[in-house]
Amino acid sequence: MSRYAEVMVLARDAEEVMEPLTRPDENREWHQCFTRVEDRVFAGRSGGSHECYAWVIQFIRHNWHGLLGHLESLPWPDPHSVQVLVRDEEDDCFGLWMIYDGKLIEVPLPRTRREPFSASVTGVLSRTDRRFGEPD
Repeated sequence: MSRYAEVMVLARDAEEVMEPLTRPDENREWHQCFTRVEDRVFAGRSGGSHECYAWVIQFIRHNWHGLLGHLESLPWPDPHSVQVLVRDEEDDCFGLWMIYDGKLIEVPLPRTRREPFSASVTGVLSRTDRRFGEPD
């Protein structure tokens, strides 16, 4: 099945935790690798610091089952800073997951609704404030 999903992970002081996810690993249920987004991208300069707070990945197949559970199980140095943004192919916008009581939980966003969809790992996140006839 050819569909895509984009995932961003934002987390403070997580370079060590995320580094293994930037390399291939045949033992993971999902096989793509995260790309580190260096802070120089935001500063508009050529040299960045050693700190990184953002990682991105795009899945081009329906093969990212287990990703959210894997992220949930990592030993985050600051779990309260972890934010996982997911936008599957059919979603109107990114969904937000955060760690609460040790679990990665989707945070309800105003004016959105998530519905089951068999071709998606997370279902479909739709905006409820779109008027009929407005462009997608």
